[in-house]
Amino acid sequence: MSEPLGGLLSAPPAIVAAGVEVFSAALRAQGADVTDVEWRPPGFGDPADLTQLALDPRRATANRTAVERVLAAGSVLVDVRPAREVLDLPDRMLLHSGPPLTWETASGPMRGALMGACIFEGWASDPADAERILAAGEIALDPCHHHRTVGPMAGVTSPAMWMWCLADPVHGGQAYSNLNEGLGKVLRMGAFNAEVQTRLAWMRDVLGPVLQQAVRSRTEPLDVKAILAQMLQMGDEGHNRNRAGSLMALRELSPSIVEVDAPASDIAAVLRFIGGNEHFFLNLGMPTAKLAMDAARGVPGSTMVTVLARNGTDFGVQTAGTGDRWFTAPANTPDGLFLGDYGREDANPSIGESAIIETYGVGGFSMAAAPAIVRFVGGTVPDALATTERMYQLTLAENPAMQIPVLGFRGAPTGIDVLKVARTGWLPQINTVMAGRVAGTGQVGAGLVQPPQACFEQALAALAEESRAAV
Repeated sequence: MSEPLGGLLSAPPAIVAAGVEVFSAALRAQGADVTDVEWRPPGFGDPADLTQLALDPRRATANRTAVERVLAAGSVLVDVRPAREVLDLPDRMLLHSGPPLTWETASGPMRGALMGACIFEGWASDPADAERILAAGEIALDPCHHHRTVGPMAGVTSPAMWMWCLADPVHGGQAYSNLNEGLGKVLRMGAFNAEVQTRLAWMRDVLGPVLQQAVRSRTEPLDVKAILAQMLQMGDEGHNRNRAGSLMALRELSPSIVEVDAPASDIAAVLRFIGGNEHFFLNLGMPTAKLAMDAARGVPGSTMVTVLARNGTDFGVQTAGTGDRWFTAPANTPDGLFLGDYGREDANPSIGESAIIETYGVGGFSMAAAPAIVRFVGGTVPDALATTERMYQLTLAENPAMQIPVLGFRGAPTGIDVLKVARTGWLPQINTVMAGRVAGTGQVGAGLVQPPQACFEQALAALAEESRAAV
C-alpha cells in the first residue's frame, strides 16, 4: 500500500482553476497540471451595445439621480375610494396586470378574472355572457401601470372596486391598488364563482366604506413605507410573506375602524376579515414600491429598471431611461410547491404586478430577511440567503430604509441595472403564487420565477440606441 500511495502523492497535482490567469500561471510555475475554466457566468447582449452604455458619460450621474429619487420616496395612506373616482376609467374599461394584451392573447386566469369583473359590475349576467362581450371587444382593456395602479396576479380592477390611495410626500406622486381578497379561489387568480362574487360585493358594500371612514378619521396618514421597513426585521420579505405587515396595518387601523359609524356586525366582519388575511398588507406594499419606482421614471441615460410586470402571457420590463416603453417576451412558468394534487402542468405562466416589490428591492431580492418563506415557495434557507447576496450584483445601491437583520442590517439590494444583468447573465429573482392555467381554478401553488432574458436584451438594445442618439 505504501508504494502506490507514495507514487500517487509524488505526482504533480491536477488542478481546475476558476479565477484570474495570474493564479493559473503561478501554479503552472510550480509544476502543477492546471485546467482553466470560465469563471464568470455567461453574459448576453451585443458587445457594441454593452460598450456604448458602459462608456455613456451620462450613465453614472443618471443612475445616481434615479437611485436618489427611489431611496428618498415616501409612502403614506391618504384615502380609500372607488376606482371610478380616482382612476381615468372610461365606461366599460377594465385594468389588468402586466404589459398590454387583448382578449385573444389573455391566459386562462386573466380571462377568468376579466369575466368575473364583468359579472361583478353587472355588465354580464353569467360567465358565458361575460365571455361573449369580452370576445366582441365591448370591454376596453388597459394595463394598470398606465393608470398609476398596481394589482396582484391578474390585477383586474373595475370601476366599483375600492382602491388604496397612497401618496409620496417627497416627490408628490400618487399610486393606487385594489383591496386584497385573501388566498385560494379569488378573482385575481382567475376564479369567478358565486363565492367570489359574494366576497367582492361585500368588499364593495361594507369593507370599502368602513376603511374609507377609518382612514379619513385618522389625525395623521398611515406611514406605509415605515411598516414595510419594519416588517423586514420581523420575518417578512414583503411579497409572499406579509404576516407581520398585515398585523401592523391592523394594529394601526383598528382603533379608527371600531369608531366608524356602522353596524357592529359590519365592524366585526371587517376586523375578522383583515385579521384572517395574511396578505392584506401586500396591496399596500405594492403601491409603496410603485411610488418609489415612478419617482425614477424618465431619467435620460439611466439603465435602472422601473417596472417588472406579468400578465400571464407576457413579461414586461420598463426602464428609467426609456420611460413608458415596454420590453416584452413570453412569461416563464414558476417552479415551486403545489397545493393538493396540482402539479406544474396545472400552473399558468407567471402573472401579476406584485413583481413591483422586487423592482424596489424587497420580495425575492430580500429573501434573506424571511428564511421561512422557503416553506411557501420552495428551496432551502441557504438558497434564500444566496439569492439576496446574488441580487446585490445586479443592483445599483442598498436601501438603508429596508434593512436585512441576518446580513448585519445591510440595506436591501435596490435599483436593478440592465447593464449589470447583461454583463453577469444573472436575472432578477421573483417569488410568486401560482394561478391555475384553466379559468376559474384559482391558486394552485407558489414558487420562484425569473424574467425572460429577452426582455433585458431588448431593453439593452433600446438604451444603447437612445445613448447613441443623445451622445
